[in-house]
Parts: sequence; C-alpha cells; structure tokens
Amino acid sequence: MGTILKNGKLLDESGALITKSILIEDTRIVKIADEIEAGDHEVIELDGKFVSAGFIDMHVHLREPGFEAKETIATGAASAVRGGFTTVACMPNTRPVIDSVETVEYILGKAKEAGKARVIPYGSITVRELGKELTDFAALKAAGICAVTDDGVGVQATGMMRQAMELAKEHGLSVVAHCEDEELVIPGTALHDGVTAKRHGLQGIPSASESVHVGRDILLAEMTGVHYHVCHISAKESVRLVRDGKRAGVNVTTEVSPHHLLLCDEDIPDSLDARWKMNPPLRSREDREALIQGLLDGTIDIIATDHAPHTEEEKAKGLERAPFGIVGLETAFPLLYTHFVEKNIFSLAFLIEKMTQKPAEIFGLPYGRLTEGAIADITVIDLETEKEIIPDEFASKGRNTPFAGWKCKGWTALTLVDGKVVYQAPAQVEA
Repeated sequence: MGTILKNGKLLDESGALITKSILIEDTRIVKIADEIEAGDHEVIELDGKFVSAGFIDMHVHLREPGFEAKETIATGAASAVRGGFTTVACMPNTRPVIDSVETVEYILGKAKEAGKARVIPYGSITVRELGKELTDFAALKAAGICAVTDDGVGVQATGMMRQAMELAKEHGLSVVAHCEDEELVIPGTALHDGVTAKRHGLQGIPSASESVHVGRDILLAEMTGVHYHVCHISAKESVRLVRDGKRAGVNVTTEVSPHHLLLCDEDIPDSLDARWKMNPPLRSREDREALIQGLLDGTIDIIATDHAPHTEEEKAKGLERAPFGIVGLETAFPLLYTHFVEKNIFSLAFLIEKMTQKPAEIFGLPYGRLTEGAIADITVIDLETEKEIIPDEFASKGRNTPFAGWKCKGWTALTLVDGKVVYQAPAQVEA
C-alpha cells in the first residue's frame, strides 16, 4: 500500500502551477498524474496547496554533541521538517568536533533515532578545528560526511588551506569555508564596520575580513582544482570575487542566508539587541543589494539558513558577550516567499531551485527533485495563510531571531522524508 497526495499544485516546466496527484510507494515517487485511482492507497487531500521537492539546507548547527542546551539533533531535525527541510548538513563545531569516525557515526545514529529530517554531517578540515593538523579525509568520507569545513572559524594559514584542498581533491570532497581573516577583526566586535557601529561609537567588523579569505581561497582552488564553496557570503566584494572566479573557470560556488538578503545594518535597533548579532554580521544596504543581484544572476548558487541556536540566557548577555547566530530553519521559506516571490523579485520556481535542486547538484546528493522515480522527499506549502512568526512555537530549542512578529505566507503544511510523513501542521492538511 502506498500514499497518494491528491490535488496539489506543482510547478510545470514553464514555472506555472498545475494541479496534479502524486503516488508514493516505499521511498519513491512512482507516478505523477492528473488523476490516480485510490485503490487501497492512503489518500491525503492537499486542496490545492503547493507541492515541492523537500528543501535542502547545506548549513545548519545542530549543536550535539556538546551543546545540547542550545539544540539537539532531535530538536534540530524536528525544526527542519517543520520548516519544510528534508535534508540538512550539520557543521562540525561541536564538542567533540566532528573530526573522527566515531563522532560521524554518533550523529548519524542520533538522526536515525530522531526519524525526522535526514542529517548529513560535515567533517572538520583540521583536528579540533585548530588549524594545525588535517583530519583523516578518507576515513571521514567512508563514514558518511558530505564535505569538509572548519565552519565557525576560518582556516588562517594559507599553506594549511592549500594542503586541505589538495587532499580533498584527491578524495573527491568539497572544501567548504567560513571566510574570516582573524587578523582583520578586533576581538569583541559584533557589528559590521558601517553606519550603525559608527552611530554607537563601536569598532566594527570590516568586509575585507571576509573577502580577503574568499579571494585567497579562489586562487588556491584554481591551483588545486578542488570544488570550493563559500559559506554565508555577505559582502559585495566577496560577490565580485566569486563572480570573477566563475568567469575564470574556477570550480567555486557559494550560499547566502535569508537574513543577509532581508536585512542590513541600518535595520538593527538602537537597543542593540543581541538577537541581531550574527557572523558574518548584517552589512550595508549596498552589500544586501549586491547579494540579491548575485543570487539573481547566478553568482550565488544556493540559499542556506546558517541555523545557529543559542539559549535565551546566552543571548541576554548583551551585544559584546552574547554568541553570534540566529535560528532560521522554520522561517526561511515564509520570509523569502513573502518578501521576494510575492513582490515579484524572484519567481517561485527560482526560489525552489535554490533550495532544492541546486544544492543537491552542487554536493552530489540524490535528492531535490519532484519527478517520477525520485526519492519521496516532499514538502507541501500553504501559500495563502498569513501568520506571525512566534518564536515560542518553534520546534527548535533556539528562540534567537530578529524576525519575531513578522507576518508571512508560505508555511509548511506537510513534510515527507523517504515517503513517510514526518511533519503535519495542525488543521492544515486533512487525511
């Protein structure tokens, strides 16, 4: 017995919405048609809601092991499916760092136990993310990592990054980089070196701290031939460097986070609430415009949330002492749909591609497609109902978001992973 998703709206090849039904058997989509006989299948009536391949987020922090007060693999995976994400890639800045086969196996086991989103760990580039010694890339790949990164810190030594790229190329792994030259960042700074920092008499984080590493690493990627991916791009200079790298034939890709597309440093309230503290920081209006243009012209390849939960106590410590980061899994699609698709800046098809097919293609994942024969990772979205973002309702342990109170459309109604329902919004989809 299979499952039929009946009367959903799917995107056709032209980007128009058409009504179809989908038959799922075991873990696969076996048929998409105007009508499918019910037979002995379970039927879920979608009433014209939008159906997409499950979203893929290549940049999340699930905090476990080591920081379970902020998030666990179970709560993070539940947050993911509530936001429509069926596959998430978790960063290695845990304790212990994901630098051993044992830690990779621990994460995969916990994700299987949770039974929500599919979780794929990154392996760290260096042991304990200290930038001194490369990890065993071959063993980590065999254990199930998706790529290598020291996200949370930048690899400071150029020679170490070159060695990492050469080894990654040898083992068919992508190098994913948090780009930050620590010599250009004054300890304790929290805001972009722009108008808001100056208004409050604060030292700021310069854009060059990011773009210097982006430029360095693109040249190293050209030298080594590795696939190089830039995390959470934020500065217009970085966008220019990636664009130039692509034109030169370098295998470079990049991601942008919803908050950098939606906000700039001018939006930060004078209270300097630490919910607005993130790394990289919200940059200038010009940077934000460059990110939007970069996404539209293909310089920026995908959207990733950089979901980074912290406890309320940590975020209450004030701008200087609070940790960097905001949550994003449950708000990403509603925010982007409401503020870009509804305003005709992006088409719906464009946004979906950046959150499904494109990340799968870049990282060689067998997900992200809504076609016959594909793995049945499916997200059903209510594009009509407008609701307020209420952090206390999050499945994530994190409540740290600057978007509280924003009203959005585009909320997840139903999420399936491997053909199994893993999230169903109350009173939105009726079986």
